[in-house]
Amino acid sequence: MPIAPRYKLMTLILFFCSLIVVSSVYLTLPLLSVFEDEFQISSSKAAWAGSAFSFAFAGGGLLFGGLSDRYGRKKMMISGLCLLTATTLVIGTVDEFQWLIVLRVLQGLAASMFPPSVLAYAIEMFPTNKRVTILGFISTAFLMASIVGQIYSSIVVLELSWNYVFYILGPVYFVSFILIAISIPNDKTQKPVGSFFTPFRHIGGIFKKKGLPLCYIISATLFISLVGFFSTLGSYLSSSLFGLSHQEILWVRAVGIIGMFISPFDGRFVAKIGVKNVLWCGLILAGIGLGLVGVWENLAFLILASIVFTAGIAMALPALISLIGTLAGELRASALSFHMFMLFIGASLAPIISIYLIDTVSHMLTFVMLAVLLLLSTVVPFYIRLEKKEKITTQINQHKQTNV
Repeated sequence: MPIAPRYKLMTLILFFCSLIVVSSVYLTLPLLSVFEDEFQISSSKAAWAGSAFSFAFAGGGLLFGGLSDRYGRKKMMISGLCLLTATTLVIGTVDEFQWLIVLRVLQGLAASMFPPSVLAYAIEMFPTNKRVTILGFISTAFLMASIVGQIYSSIVVLELSWNYVFYILGPVYFVSFILIAISIPNDKTQKPVGSFFTPFRHIGGIFKKKGLPLCYIISATLFISLVGFFSTLGSYLSSSLFGLSHQEILWVRAVGIIGMFISPFDGRFVAKIGVKNVLWCGLILAGIGLGLVGVWENLAFLILASIVFTAGIAMALPALISLIGTLAGELRASALSFHMFMLFIGASLAPIISIYLIDTVSHMLTFVMLAVLLLLSTVVPFYIRLEKKEKITTQINQHKQTNV
């Protein structure tokens, strides 16, 4: 008889690996001024250390998400971690900025193999009554990475040098490779059908699924508001109004992690009120929290409002992922890949939008306008209809919901 999967251990491993992989997106944010001095370049050029990775990460998600349909989720995850280990270690050895950019692109492509594969793996390998919960943990990891990555690189560069940010992280990725390889059960690889390019044709098919394209509006909006908030927050707290140092700003951002711990409980919320209602409530909560940040120029109030905001994002994101997986059916890997693509397109646009709004209006109005954009997306779930079969499944889950 086959041994039953150890879902608690699997959840812990997938959470940890998701956290450290996506943290690589944010590693260079605290290092931009270091790169300016180290390579004698302008601040706009130094920013490409992050942008090069982000574009590769977003585009690679589309590429490798489709390939995981053909070659398997676990194979794609361990391949990505293996390449990520190698590229991360090499980055620490470069002494020319152009090579740093090239390697960050390769690192972004390697990292992009993991998120769509782990999401599809969770949906396919976990039982229905545990599915939203594992998606909650993975989503929490994705969100926490935006803060953990910055804290990690800031601490390392203060104690050692920027090279050790990558020297230390490389072996951590190798350990993750071992954990996934030996501790995570193999998924059922689909028998390859068609040519190598067949999975990429599925991307067009996801737009024929009813309600699915509407979900991507929320995908982009979530990260426009999240990254826009953090981009504006740094400028706001360093202004003459607060005058906080870089390290103090980082710890203010870190407090937002508190709100993200609501994400693993999404499974219970979905069991009680349904996935669409959880998504809607999360968007409302996030919009209110973000709007409150722009109401009062008080640091303690700002911190509390930011916790409300991140809690709303943490509630909405796993519900959105679960909804996309349900609507996509057999195309879930391609659908989740496009979801990740839209998330990081939103993340790429957010700093541009925030800088424009700060220069045009003010910091406080920027927070309010980002909140308005987020609240406008709350109308989208009303236009997404679940099939009767899917509604029945949700009702059954209300009686089966258990802890992971």
